[in-house]
Amino acid sequence: MMGERVKTTLILAVFCFFAAAASAAQPGDTVHGDDILGVWHNQERDAKIEIYKCGEEYCGRIVWLKEPVYPVGDSHGRAGQPRLDDNNSDPGLRNRPIAGLKIMNGFIFDGKNQWQRGTVYDPKNGNTYKGKMSLATPDALHLRGYVLFPIFGRTAAWTRVVR
Repeated sequence: MMGERVKTTLILAVFCFFAAAASAAQPGDTVHGDDILGVWHNQERDAKIEIYKCGEEYCGRIVWLKEPVYPVGDSHGRAGQPRLDDNNSDPGLRNRPIAGLKIMNGFIFDGKNQWQRGTVYDPKNGNTYKGKMSLATPDALHLRGYVLFPIFGRTAAWTRVVR
C-alpha cells in the first residue's frame, strides 16, 4: 500500500501532466511558423517585442518600453534621454538605444510547435542565451533562454498584444 505522501505526489504529477498537455497545442491543431508573428508583452510587462520574419528565420525587436527614458536623478546625468544598452558586455555596443533593439535572432520553425536554434539577448543583464519558443495557446508564448542545454535555463511566459 502506498503512503499518503507518495500517493499525493503521484496524483499531483498526473494532474500536472494533463494540465500541461491540455494547454499545449494538440496533435489535431495546425500550427504554422508564422503563427508566432506579432507583438508580445514580455513576462514583466515592461516591454513589447515584435516577432517578425528575417529571411526564413524569426527575429524579434523591442518596440515599446514602459520606461523608455532615464528617470530624473539618473546617476549619469541622462534624465529624459532614451535608455541605452548599458549592460552590454561589449563596451562598443553600450550606446545603442534599447527601443528598437533586435534581441532575438535565428529562430527556425520545426514544423510542429517549436521555434528553436535561435538566440535571445537580455538587455537587463547584457547576456545572450540560446533560445527556443513554443505557443501554449495562440496568445501565450513560452520562451526558454538557456546556456548549453535547455535544462540550464528559465522559461518566460509572454502574452500577445497584436497579431
